[in-house]
Amino acid sequence: MDTKVTVIVPTFNERENVAELVARTAAALTGYDAEILFVDDSSDDTADEVARVAADAPLPVRVIHRDENTGGLGGAVVVGLEAAASDLCVVMDGDLQHPPELLPVLLARQAEGDADVVAASRYIGGGDTSGLGTAVRFGVSRAATWLTRAMFPIRLARSTDPMTGFFLVDRSRLDLSTLQPQGFKILLEILARTDLRIAEVPMEFAERRHGTSKASLRQGGTFIAHLARLRFGKMSLFALIGAVGAVANLAIMWLLTAAGVPYIWAAIIGAVVTIVGNFLLQERFVFADMRTNARGVWQRFAASFAFNSIEAALRIPVMALMVETWHISSVLATGLSLIVAFFARFLFHSLVVYAPRRRGQSGEPKPDTATLRIIRAIDEEAMRPGEL
Repeated sequence: MDTKVTVIVPTFNERENVAELVARTAAALTGYDAEILFVDDSSDDTADEVARVAADAPLPVRVIHRDENTGGLGGAVVVGLEAAASDLCVVMDGDLQHPPELLPVLLARQAEGDADVVAASRYIGGGDTSGLGTAVRFGVSRAATWLTRAMFPIRLARSTDPMTGFFLVDRSRLDLSTLQPQGFKILLEILARTDLRIAEVPMEFAERRHGTSKASLRQGGTFIAHLARLRFGKMSLFALIGAVGAVANLAIMWLLTAAGVPYIWAAIIGAVVTIVGNFLLQERFVFADMRTNARGVWQRFAASFAFNSIEAALRIPVMALMVETWHISSVLATGLSLIVAFFARFLFHSLVVYAPRRRGQSGEPKPDTATLRIIRAIDEEAMRPGEL
């Protein structure tokens, strides 16, 4: 084939994987005009191993060694995108958990012409997450995916696995100067800062062959900070309205308990009032850009009210247990429970209440109306670097 492709492999102390990765990648790309570009941040001799393997490799293999790990793995990928010999670039981890045999599938999907990014997903039909290992790692991965999709419900509407590290991207469709990567999740950075079209293929996530996972509490903190930088606006407005509702809830409860109303009933009344008030404010200030494609207002209200009522029904017994067991004030117990409930409410509203309506049976997309163009323009303006 005449298709030119660069496989970008960011590495950190993974010399044991280099020979097998090159051999399997070369076999998978037989017939393609391909190269492998390692961007190495290692403190061992991984770069030397790449040079040794490159001497006998059946396709061109290059290595860029960075003395400073600027931007983490995401920064390494950007360096690779800048140095790639081809506009079609595939990003793949160096730990062999991403099967090189999937490379032709990614390229074939991109050749259909309707996608600028093709991601290998663990979470669509035919995908597999067994390589994550423990149930804890699986749970953390799923929770991070849900949170990320909740914070970018429009940009990630067609992405089931925005944190995958195995994807193809058309570099000609990217303005690399807009990317500000931090940590592992470079695909999230690309999807959040651009309007590239995405398609997905299923991936069986393999078990690690050599080396150890680079995931850590520090990387988790970097991910949360990066996520907040990318989309702090929507979540901060939701938090602000939640804080106003929490203050109102506490004030109502204090007034009612001061008037002699039992604290359980005071908490119920405060919850109902703030549920309605929060919904009205969220409609106007937080999710206004998503209302056009979402369900009708009464359906949104019913879903919001039902979820918040159930959440309050579960929260109030917990609050009562804290009061009776820990002997703390009912106002303090309510405040603590409201903080915990905030994250659950944000996830539900972003992913369910304001989820885009499904297409009709014909499968045809909705017309490109003036309202949708305005929404896209507003979203594009919000994504400009320096304003996040």
